[in-house]
Amino acid sequence: MAEKKPDKPVAKKAPAKKAPATKAPAKKAPAKKAPIKTAPTKGPVLLSGGNPQIPKGEGDAPVQAYIAAMPGWKQDVGRRLDMLISAAVPNVVKAVKWNTPFYGVRGQGWFLGYHCLTKYVKVSFFRGTSLTPLPPGTSKQAEVRYLDVYDDDAFDEVQFTKWVEQAASLPGTKL
Repeated sequence: MAEKKPDKPVAKKAPAKKAPATKAPAKKAPAKKAPIKTAPTKGPVLLSGGNPQIPKGEGDAPVQAYIAAMPGWKQDVGRRLDMLISAAVPNVVKAVKWNTPFYGVRGQGWFLGYHCLTKYVKVSFFRGTSLTPLPPGTSKQAEVRYLDVYDDDAFDEVQFTKWVEQAASLPGTKL
């Protein structure tokens, strides 16, 4: 019989050693980009339809800034509207809200505002359905009536002044 060789003991594998922890290389900070130089703007941004973007504010100064920023022939309309309103309502209160000049009477609220659109200036009488005769433009809002002033239209300043006087005597809108 052949002699049996004793089994060799099987060497157990030692658990694999973890590699020593190394710090990941630091990422380079992204290179700073040079600031983009833009041409200085010449005034307020014009929104759609050419309506000036003016910060809201109370008083005559924001309204005058809005008028100064009205594009082209609309600026003359804005000056004329402001002059007629101020003459018709001696202590008129003025403000710019939502890029629109508003006119009101202290303690009564706002009675009128106007806004530049592409081809005209839209005057809003907030209680327009109470005016005689009615301003020509209708609104989805029950009491509001509009007067659209176009470049080539004859503007009836006498009728406009009468509407302003009537509107200022009514309770206004709180905005």
